[in-house]
Amino acid sequence: MTVRVRIATAEDLDAWAGLRQRLWPELSLEGHRDEIREALGEPDRLVAFLAIGPAGDVVGLAEASLRSDYVNGCETSPAAFLEGIIVDPAARRSGIAVALVAAVCGWARALGVREIASDADLDNHASHALHAALGFQETERVVYFRKVL
Repeated sequence: MTVRVRIATAEDLDAWAGLRQRLWPELSLEGHRDEIREALGEPDRLVAFLAIGPAGDVVGLAEASLRSDYVNGCETSPAAFLEGIIVDPAARRSGIAVALVAAVCGWARALGVREIASDADLDNHASHALHAALGFQETERVVYFRKVL
């Protein structure tokens, strides 16, 4: 499938929020819209790329940020961080994720960044396979803990 990848704008709010909610369903659609509006007001905090299909429909999303804090497995700072990526199930296995990550990497390189990182839940084996196919190397596994005080 031939797609065009571009940076998301305020005009993309509904499509962007819809894909985001599929990626992170624990937040309401309106909650995603609020986060997008906030991110659009701080363009240095988050960038989103959309994959536009031949019919003009949005078929994929990748969000990325620059992180200056410690990023697991990275040796440089800041590092780009792939916050999330999703491709419409009907459009998967057609190179869309590759195109989205290439756009994120191009954005990061233009900022002088030398590394990109990402994460996935321990049991999200589909995401592990996708990251490997996109050229990411696993660096470590982490289990987070907390204690209510």
